Amino acid sequence: MAKAELKTKVNDASVTAFIEGVADEQKQKDCLEILKMMKQITKEEPKMWGSSIIGFGSYHYKGKSGREGDWMLIGFSPRKQNLTLYLMGGLDGHAALLKKLGKHKIGGGCLYIKSLADIDKKVLKELAQASVKKMKQLNK
Repeated sequence: MAKAELKTKVNDASVTAFIEGVADEQKQKDCLEILKMMKQITKEEPKMWGSSIIGFGSYHYKGKSGREGDWMLIGFSPRKQNLTLYLMGGLDGHAALLKKLGKHKIGGGCLYIKSLADIDKKVLKELAQASVKKMKQLNK
């Protein structure tokens, strides 16, 4: 049986056009700010992953099932309900930072926030930096 192909892949779609297409003006501004922050942290150019995720950097993984592929080091997506941040290094061990972050939800390596106004941006940057550092150490 053939392995299922990962649907979310890096592509050449325009990150700028995608962000300009975000209808909510505040969400669009938040996206630009997150974009700038993640670019600063990773020193990587943003790329579209699938049709709605903006990712930075990449690493090659091999799962227990034998499935392997490439995935972003860090990324985000302006979903309808929340801004979803993909912190691939995980959020375990960051309880103290998460307490200081402000209004958020977490689930499966994702951090969900309504808007940057609800959180402490310095704390978000610390979480993102820790995530990227961990992923780079794991994938040397």
